Amino acid sequence: MKVLVMDTALDACTAAVFEDGRALAERSEAMARGHQERIGVLVRDAAEEAGGFDGIDRIGVTVGPGSFTGLRVGLSFAQGLGAALGRPVIGISTLKALAASAPDPSGRLAAVIDARRGQVYLQTFIDGAPDGEPAPWDVEAARLHLGNAGAGWRLIGGGAALIAPAGAEILDLVTPTAAALAALTLAADPATAPARPLYLRAPDATPPTRLPGQARTKPVEA
Repeated sequence: MKVLVMDTALDACTAAVFEDGRALAERSEAMARGHQERIGVLVRDAAEEAGGFDGIDRIGVTVGPGSFTGLRVGLSFAQGLGAALGRPVIGISTLKALAASAPDPSGRLAAVIDARRGQVYLQTFIDGAPDGEPAPWDVEAARLHLGNAGAGWRLIGGGAALIAPAGAEILDLVTPTAAALAALTLAADPATAPARPLYLRAPDATPPTRLPGQARTKPVEA
């Protein structure tokens, strides 16, 4: 099976094509912003190198947690492409993709994303299997949680250094690998892995209180 995968959830813009676990084409650029300008180009280039879009069987895209803007960019592009090609679009948890990117899945592993504002997004895994649901944690609470759970932790992701307990190993990887994205896309059941955003907290932005050009309302005097 040939899969096209893309990731715009964190600090990289990635597109790749794999067939039965073998990489046919990979494109990735580190970036915190600007995914919307690059994802189309990277997907096009990866698909062309892999023989075109016609042979793609399914599409995988990260659904979060991660950057609100980045998630919307990737999801919108993947869903539009899936509709145009008539192919299923698989939603991939960013935390599961990080965990699957670890060279060795055995033992205790924590996937951690820096959520800013003194928080992290955290999910723990035992021997490659999820050991709890993804959730937002305050940094200090997450550090205590891992420390109280015992020793032997390895941490992966951009928030790992923020919460690593004493003696824990931090893996040098802050975004998912294309190979991990492809493996999860290949293994997923399209019926149970919808491409819908996984938001673990409300967005920082708030809707405007008036339309552009609309006059400000004066406060009512008592």
